[in-house]
Amino acid sequence: MADPAVRPGTLYVVATPLGHLEDLTRRAIRVLGEVSLVACEDTRRTRKLLQAHGIRTPTTSYFEHNERFKGAYVLEALRAGRDVAVVSDAGTPAISDPGFRLVRDARACGIAVVPVPGPSALTAALSVSGLPTDRFLFVGFLPAKAGARRRALAALAGEPATLVFFESPVRVVEALADMQAALGPREAFLCREATKAHEEYVRAPLAVLRDMLAARGSVKGEIVLVVAGAPFAPSSSEDPVALYRRLAAEGRTRRDAVKEVARRLGRGAREVYALVQEAEREGEPQ
Repeated sequence: MADPAVRPGTLYVVATPLGHLEDLTRRAIRVLGEVSLVACEDTRRTRKLLQAHGIRTPTTSYFEHNERFKGAYVLEALRAGRDVAVVSDAGTPAISDPGFRLVRDARACGIAVVPVPGPSALTAALSVSGLPTDRFLFVGFLPAKAGARRRALAALAGEPATLVFFESPVRVVEALADMQAALGPREAFLCREATKAHEEYVRAPLAVLRDMLAARGSVKGEIVLVVAGAPFAPSSSEDPVALYRRLAAEGRTRRDAVKEVARRLGRGAREVYALVQEAEREGEPQ
């Protein structure tokens, strides 16, 4: 049991490279070298990263199937005043990787939790997709079973935000086929093996990506799929000014609200802006 007089340590959530070792930040290198313990998914993989940067900090395994047991061990170390870093095999912990439960439990115990930002497959794929990034929904991994996967996709069919998925290379062809069936002929972006030796980035409709990968016979590597959101159906019967006022009341800036009205109603942004200005002038006291 930890001594109540001892000040608890700090839990650092440290992002590590997706592949390229140079993507580890200077701050991450310092933190990983200063903490007493590094909790990681695969100790062998993390040790290679640490050795590449001359870091000798002890490691302990912390992955999906031992989270409950090892989480208690890490919390005890933190209560005893030891600083601990949690890392995943690649990218940012807790983003479809172990870490969420440890962060939740540490905060519940009053232990400080500090992020050390860096690589993330989610933002890396989005940044080079060429699809809208002002609003996106991170779905993570779809269900492995076909029926559950199709139901999950059907529930997303009307979502206007850009969709981001993580997918297994052994299921990606089937997943792309299900996406096309549930979401329609949308533009999509394949990010495979980001920052690694065989990195691949392809922008194409869902059907084209599916056929391309199916033709290979086997697919390898970590995969992120970015898919365009549902298009808004133009509705000329809706009042542009009323919609603008509703969006502005939600906290949108004038520029964003005008652009959103134009997109939803299939009108030109300048036309919408002129209507808004005219309505504002008419509403001014004489």
